[in-house]
Amino acid sequence: MSSDSNACGDKSVVLFADDAPSVRFLVRTALEAAGFVTIETSDGQQALEVLASGQRVDILVTDLHMPGIDGLELVRQTRALAARRYLPIVMLTTESQNNAVQEGLKAGLTAWIVKPFKSDTLLKVVAKALGKRAPLATLARPAATP
Repeated sequence: MSSDSNACGDKSVVLFADDAPSVRFLVRTALEAAGFVTIETSDGQQALEVLASGQRVDILVTDLHMPGIDGLELVRQTRALAARRYLPIVMLTTESQNNAVQEGLKAGLTAWIVKPFKSDTLLKVVAKALGKRAPLATLARPAATP
């Protein structure tokens, strides 16, 4: 589990859970390049521990298929935490069947993204779920260096 949420300031904090290191790398890279602070976990249990700890988290992005606590169970348990009841939750998964999506929405998901995904799609969905407009520079091209 990695975290830089102590230095978040006004930046939104994204907690994400995925058992695939390559996906965690892609998600972290996209989010941090767009100015988000990330907390990374490799399974639902670790994510739930972060959520239960009271640590600042503004949105949760999770995979569906993980060992132990899967994404749907993570959504259900997150919704059961009074302080996290209205936390935006995005499912990022290879699963695209309508019944799985409906089950996720019923459990309390905010949005569903199918892998493989484009970074700009992830950023737009996260920004919308947070009620913010995604910075256009991060969607159109990499941020300019000074």
